Amino acid sequence: MVEIYVLRIGHRPGRDKRVTTHVGLVARAFGANRLILGDIVDEGVARSLRKISQLWGGLFDVIMGVNSVEYAKKWKQRGLVVHLTMYGLHVDDVIDEIRDSGKDLLIVVGAEKVPRIFYELADYNVAVGHQPHSEVAALAVFLDRYYKGAELHREFSGAKLTVIPTPRGKKVLRIGDRKNSDRHAKNEGACRDNNDYCRENDG
Repeated sequence: MVEIYVLRIGHRPGRDKRVTTHVGLVARAFGANRLILGDIVDEGVARSLRKISQLWGGLFDVIMGVNSVEYAKKWKQRGLVVHLTMYGLHVDDVIDEIRDSGKDLLIVVGAEKVPRIFYELADYNVAVGHQPHSEVAALAVFLDRYYKGAELHREFSGAKLTVIPTPRGKKVLRIGDRKNSDRHAKNEGACRDNNDYCRENDG
C-alpha cells in the first residue's frame, strides 16, 4: 500500500502554528500517513495533532526537527517527491501519472518562500491552479485528486468519537470501543433517548 508523508517546510512557530496545524489536519483527514515538520520542533502543533488522532482514530503521527533537504534527498530512494506550488504543472495534467507510479509520496508544503532546491529536488512541481491560494487548500485538492474522493469515506480505526451525519445540528457518538461502533451508529434513535450514549449539540 502506498504511503504518503507531508513535509511542512518553513514553519515559524510564532506565526504559522494555526496554519501548520491545519496542514496536519488536512493531511490526516485526506489520507496521508504522517506529517514531517522540517528543521524545527513545535510541541504545540504535534500535541494538537496527536490528540486529534487519539480521539478520532487512525495511525497518523508527527515527526519534527528533521533536516528538510536531506529528508527529501533520502526519500527519492524510496519514492516520489511532489512539491505543491502555484508555478508547477497543473494537477489534472500529472495526477494520473503520479498515481499510476504506485510509489510512496513525499508532498512538500511550504510556509514562507520555498528554497529553490526543493523545485530542483521534486520529481513533480504541481499546481492546483495558477492563482494565489492557501497551502492548506492545495494539499486538500491534491490528495482528493489522488484518491479520487475515496479518502472522504475512509474509516479510522481506534476512534473514540465519530460523527453521525444529520441535516441539522451536530451529533457526535462516543463509541469508546471501535468494535461496537457500527452497531451503535445504526441506532440513531439512541442519541435522542440516552444522553450517555452520545452527545447531541444543536448549536
